[in-house]
Amino acid sequence: MPFISTREKIKLSKGEKTKLEVISKSRTESKSKIERATMLLLYSEDNTISSIARKLHTNRPRVERCIDKTLSYGALTALNDLPRKGGPCKITAEAKAWFISIACMKPKDLELASEFWTTNQLAKYARNNCEKAGYPSLKQLSKGTVSKILSKSDIKPHKMSYYTEKRDPDFDRKMIQVLHIYKEVEVYRDPDNQDLVAYLSYDEKPGIQAIKSIAPDLPPDSGIYSDWKRDREYKRDGTLSLLAGIDLLTGKVYGKVFDRHRSKEFIQFLKSIAGIYSRNMRIKIIMDNHSSHISKETKAYLKTVPNRFEFIFTPTHASWLNMIEMFFSKMARSFLRGIRVKSKEELKCRIMKYLDEINEIPTVFRWKWKMDEIAIVKNILH
Repeated sequence: MPFISTREKIKLSKGEKTKLEVISKSRTESKSKIERATMLLLYSEDNTISSIARKLHTNRPRVERCIDKTLSYGALTALNDLPRKGGPCKITAEAKAWFISIACMKPKDLELASEFWTTNQLAKYARNNCEKAGYPSLKQLSKGTVSKILSKSDIKPHKMSYYTEKRDPDFDRKMIQVLHIYKEVEVYRDPDNQDLVAYLSYDEKPGIQAIKSIAPDLPPDSGIYSDWKRDREYKRDGTLSLLAGIDLLTGKVYGKVFDRHRSKEFIQFLKSIAGIYSRNMRIKIIMDNHSSHISKETKAYLKTVPNRFEFIFTPTHASWLNMIEMFFSKMARSFLRGIRVKSKEELKCRIMKYLDEINEIPTVFRWKWKMDEIAIVKNILH
């Protein structure tokens, strides 16, 4: 017996019915689309809404929504979700701008204890102060929303990276001077010119710790542990300073190890370098402006060897322009990492042995940054 319904019957064309039947049996269409096609076919066959809901293991409101949508927009349109307006923006653009301005300030400047924000702190501060600032839309601000706002604005107030301010008024001039030296090095790679001038990149590496183990290291043991084991306790036995220069033409590293790195030690290094190269060679050294490099003692020594040395000073806070820093970085990561010695004397011997091993197959460091902007100047022999 046909059912009595307050809804109109669905009138399906032959084409629509065929398409609905294909979709209802499909193995590739979405589950919701298959379910809606089945609902419409059953309803067109005079099945009640309750019986359709039971057959499809769903509820009456869901079936009713599908049928009402079909009566309003058509069977094939009802298979898909209609475009939605979307919820209104709860947080206004002005409120977001105020929030970003807070994120770009330090918590301590707002009378809080922390140096940098966390998302929880930002959310809490915004909730507590938004109404007073005139932005009540932030009253329910959550940690997740904070992350979304910050991400969209590319603001990371919980992170910090370092930069170097150009405090040296002659930064550009000194940098160009250093780059010109690196360009000269490329010119003097010609073997015919290498007996005319020497180029060194020099610096000190102070504070190399002589660390003594309290207990012996345990080697890897199959079936027990795969790596070396070391007792956490240790004893400090003082520090040493390495004064080193790398020959930019040959890659050889010349170094001396001292307890300190005063003018006295620097002069000893210069004397050792002077003894390595022939007397007719001019030695150009790139270095920073450490006090020992320009002290009265150093100047007095340089007067005794006129025209022997030429110092090229890097700008203040620009040690990265000095290529010896690449060697020191490699040394720290490979040789000094985890080193243990019995005394400072052993540490000194091992540092010198390390330099000897490096010089067996020296690495020639080549500077590339901005080199294309520096013109090659030939006939610059001094």
